[in-house]
Amino acid sequence: MPVVPQAFSPTVVTRVALANVVANVLIVVTGGAVRLTGSGLGCPTWPRCTDESFVPTPELAGHGVIEFGNRTLTFVLTVVAVATLVVVWRSRRDLRPLAVLSFLGIPVQALLGGITVLTGLNPWTVACHFLLSMALVAVATVLWLRSREPGVGRLLVRRPLPLLVTGVAVVTAVVLGMGTVVTGSGPHSGDPKAGRSGFDPELVSQLHADVVFLLIGLTVALLVALQATDAPGRVRGAARSLLVVQLAQGMIGYVQYFTDLPIVLVLLHMLGAALIAVFTARLVWAIRGPASEVPLDAPQVSATTRG
Repeated sequence: MPVVPQAFSPTVVTRVALANVVANVLIVVTGGAVRLTGSGLGCPTWPRCTDESFVPTPELAGHGVIEFGNRTLTFVLTVVAVATLVVVWRSRRDLRPLAVLSFLGIPVQALLGGITVLTGLNPWTVACHFLLSMALVAVATVLWLRSREPGVGRLLVRRPLPLLVTGVAVVTAVVLGMGTVVTGSGPHSGDPKAGRSGFDPELVSQLHADVVFLLIGLTVALLVALQATDAPGRVRGAARSLLVVQLAQGMIGYVQYFTDLPIVLVLLHMLGAALIAVFTARLVWAIRGPASEVPLDAPQVSATTRG
């Protein structure tokens, strides 16, 4: 008689899903450290570090160690993603698509990272590499939040507020995309030999700031509408938290621009971008309630007992 794999407890599913979020955010921050220390080509080829070695050689010095360390973290992320996939697959059928997406994003990201190295840190491939990371952070966040509830229920807000939430999410994606254009025209290329996009840094920075103002305006409008329609606390809390993160991120962005992009502030700005992805995903999740108000770990009552 075949042995049926035992499902994991809701607590285990949620904790592993949260670890997946943390790992995806961490890889963004460490990737930023690679670029900001000029170590983007510390390992000048891919998948090996050099033509003859998978690990950095003494000639590559500190830059090689930093770049190789970031590559090594990809394996940690892979382990966490595999664990998430296994736990979800055995326990929550409704979460399987998100777990699969989170897992499949890793080899795609690794391949894109390899192309980035082989093209000498082309600013457009660097941008795609970063934006894919943002998408994976958002997917991991929704997976974690949904793991805490027994499925997706009805809309909690009045129409057309879901359209406004979608607008906030779309403009957030534009803001992140514009941020990569600013980065691609700025001084932190990841390596002295790396090319730049050729855009005027001041012009693209102003365009980026304009879109940020639009995003904050949309979020404020959404928050006012949620308050006026007496939306549930989870939705208002998600919108309020997102607005706070947006304002903090905007402040860091302005300070770093007027202080000639110090490395610490740029790194904080990259962390802020990941948090923007997290809290935007939380807002999208919040507008639908759980499929049931019964806690996931509540004891199940059998039909015979009910009879």
